[in-house]
Amino acid sequence: MTTQAVFRPRVLADVIPGGIVRNVSLVLGAAALTGAAAQIALPLPFTPVPISLATFAVLLSGAALGPLRGGLAMVLYLAAGVMGVPWFSDQNSGFGFPSFGYIIGFVLAATLVGALAQRGTDRSVGGVVWLMVLGNLVIYAVGVPYLAASIGVDLPQALALGTLPFLIGDGLKIALAAGLLPGAWRLVGGSGSEAGRPAR
Repeated sequence: MTTQAVFRPRVLADVIPGGIVRNVSLVLGAAALTGAAAQIALPLPFTPVPISLATFAVLLSGAALGPLRGGLAMVLYLAAGVMGVPWFSDQNSGFGFPSFGYIIGFVLAATLVGALAQRGTDRSVGGVVWLMVLGNLVIYAVGVPYLAASIGVDLPQALALGTLPFLIGDGLKIALAAGLLPGAWRLVGGSGSEAGRPAR
């Protein structure tokens, strides 16, 4: 009598077969997705920080890929943009702009969200809401002080320029993620528990 180990995916990306090729493809794909989402942006006349879908792509990538792949995807996004790939918001590249601190925050947020998602936090609506709120706070924690230093304002004014205008949009993105992630887990739940099981 033999005992068969049952593979249980820790994050959604683990359901996809492919090993190293899969991991490289997911990192490249998440970086490209973030770059594409950053182009869906709405400049605001009273702040140098645009509204964009980049943060949504970052947090979703972190939750779906886990801390290593999600963090590496954002490192790639940041590094390629600094080196000249015009895939920051408004087709920016480099680092000499006030909202660059948020992009640094993307790396930390994706890594943290991925680590918590590995613990199953992304499998319930309440867990996803908590996860996304925490991820947004990490991005703001880096982005707002960078914004204050970049444009020469104090922290309260930087909060008014770099946080308050985005809270409604953040709420909508969190609500969307709260529907998507647990729904995706329900869809792959059966195959997720079977994936990786040795053939009989």
